[in-house]
Amino acid sequence: MAYIDQAKKNELSPAIKAVCKKYGIKATIGIDHRTTLVLNIREGQIDFHAAYAGTPRECIQVNPYSIDQAWTGEARKFLAAVHAAMMTGNHDRSDMQSDYFDVGWYVEINIGSWDKPYRLAVVA
Repeated sequence: MAYIDQAKKNELSPAIKAVCKKYGIKATIGIDHRTTLVLNIREGQIDFHAAYAGTPRECIQVNPYSIDQAWTGEARKFLAAVHAAMMTGNHDRSDMQSDYFDVGWYVEINIGSWDKPYRLAVVA
């Protein structure tokens, strides 16, 4: 059964923050219902809306299984790197054929939110 606590979040946070800093991204890290590690991307130097292959909108919930197909350029590199940092130490022993799901925790990456859209920072 999926479970993540504050101690595990605090253990993963330095690596996640390092990836965000490398790419000039401001984000918050949280836990949702003790099952999901959540990264909310608020502002940064990557134009996610231009790099997204889907329908453009102010708030985008990233599908971690289709980062390579749905994203291009720096956005793809950043999302792949931050997803890998969020998954450090996680396991997935799920078997879809028998409807058995066993993961350490789930991962959610949001670009903007309904009340605070992502802001593209101007590089000086």
